Amino acid sequence: MNEFHKPALFAGHEFTAFRGGEDPAEVSFLAHESARALLARVREAQQPELVDRVVTFADENGIDVLAELWSTSSPHSLPGALWRMYLIRDMIVTNAENISILYGRGVEISVTPDPLVAGAPVPAGPEEMRALADRILRGAFEGDFADALHRSAAFCRVLAHGCTSMADDAELINPERATALTTQAFRLSKTAAEFSVCARLHRDGSLA
Repeated sequence: MNEFHKPALFAGHEFTAFRGGEDPAEVSFLAHESARALLARVREAQQPELVDRVVTFADENGIDVLAELWSTSSPHSLPGALWRMYLIRDMIVTNAENISILYGRGVEISVTPDPLVAGAPVPAGPEEMRALADRILRGAFEGDFADALHRSAAFCRVLAHGCTSMADDAELINPERATALTTQAFRLSKTAAEFSVCARLHRDGSLA
């Protein structure tokens, strides 16, 4: 299995090379190996163009490749954390206009430092949301990984507040939308909590 310790620079076909069999132990092994290898190789290379390729990987190759690698991993693991960071970025990139509206509402009602931690400008339109998504994910490969996780958590909490507030507005006139927004808020809050746990584990040196 030595090839999993020395990956190439992660073009689409190089990610797919990590796909394994259906054995749960092998799937878990490949998930952790690929996440560690990706993070280590990009950090060691210190090449901005490589970070660009990794950040935008899902845009060019689809999120499904990463899902096959990491989506079944524990949320409190390195592959689980990376999967959620890519998933959040994909959500923003593919629905930036709606996300910017929900995030703006969240900023309006927030009584915590989360908007500052997340780092989006105010007001933040679709382009600002896309830029924020890229900056947060880039931080995982260029900056302090725990800080990137904290920013991800803060972003999810602000967005969850926005979803909850908009759900309240829609409850009487559009119950289905209110239910969908409430569900989204719950999932975002759960993801934020998972990011926070991962950040703490990383600080302790036990995120694997």
